[in-house]
Amino acid sequence: MTETARRPGDAVAGPALAGCVIAVTADRRFKELANALERRGATVEHAPALVVVPHLDDESLVEHTRVIIDAPPDVVVATTGIGFRGWIEAADAAGLAEDLLDVFAGARLIARGPKARGAIEAAGLTADWVAQSETAAEIEEFLLAEGVDGVRIAVQHHGSGADGLDEAFAAAGALVSSVVVYSWGASDPDVLAASVGRTAQGLHDAVVFTSAPGVHAWLDTASEEQLDAIRERNASGQLVLATVGPITAAPLAAVGLVPLVPGRWRLGAVVRELVTHYAQQPTLETVAGPLAVRARGAVLDGRALTLTPAGADILAALARAEGAVVPRERLQALLPGGSSDGHAVEAAIARLRECCGSKDVVRTVVKRGYALALVHPS
Repeated sequence: MTETARRPGDAVAGPALAGCVIAVTADRRFKELANALERRGATVEHAPALVVVPHLDDESLVEHTRVIIDAPPDVVVATTGIGFRGWIEAADAAGLAEDLLDVFAGARLIARGPKARGAIEAAGLTADWVAQSETAAEIEEFLLAEGVDGVRIAVQHHGSGADGLDEAFAAAGALVSSVVVYSWGASDPDVLAASVGRTAQGLHDAVVFTSAPGVHAWLDTASEEQLDAIRERNASGQLVLATVGPITAAPLAAVGLVPLVPGRWRLGAVVRELVTHYAQQPTLETVAGPLAVRARGAVLDGRALTLTPAGADILAALARAEGAVVPRERLQALLPGGSSDGHAVEAAIARLRECCGSKDVVRTVVKRGYALALVHPS
């Protein structure tokens, strides 16, 4: 790091995510997440990778519920909060809620993490055991260690269905009932493809993922060329791929990407991780204040700059040079259509200075080019 760069932790004044453009791939709870990011200064783009398709009116779900009521299980496994709540809602619509809650009250209730436990408690029940890792593997290990031969187990599955629990318990001698309350459906492919394309082009500072199936859908949309560009930006630190936990992060790691994983697996924790990440990013100390470059703009002295695409590219090139002179020809190539008009660069620099609110922030070096005016140039 040169002496012109601030050290990590030297936060820029103003909203922590000012100037950041963040793509959110979640469908459910998007508004909650978007509001939290926007309150901290981010611009949020919604491009759901998958959407939740409820099965609340599914005749097979109601029939499965009747079977479970007629032959109550010894153990009920709740893998998601939304699924457990949806199951009770579907039973209520069919006039079976009271009977189903009686079944739950008489069974051992196993929760895959705090969300599932919260749904159990919201129904007036108590979870007997909670998987701290929020994984199906931990539930499988726990119950198989106890022994399930001859035990009746009802498993409420998450949206992607198969998680291996049914097969593992059945192989160990359990009588398994499988319940799927919702599934993942396809989102708008054009919206998702356009968003992935913008990520590859360097127009997003971060992408947020909330489920492993969503990550798979997002990756499947990217071409090999786009994925290579995404890897390069991610490896250089220009692109953050934020996830709610290690399960969601695993598909990203499997293709050579480095995800941001919070210590606690919650949406709030993801937002805090992003805030911490950007607060610790080094800045350049210019004569107009600290400068942090973002995907589509920049933050100067705590103020998000509104730049044209060409202005953003020119400022990024000047920032990468860290006070060294950038030749006029190199900046000219960044203008729309690779303009050959020498005055076009001068006009672009004038607009950039105006956006920055300082005529001194970009120096003109006669017959050579332009450079950022730093407080302590190298």
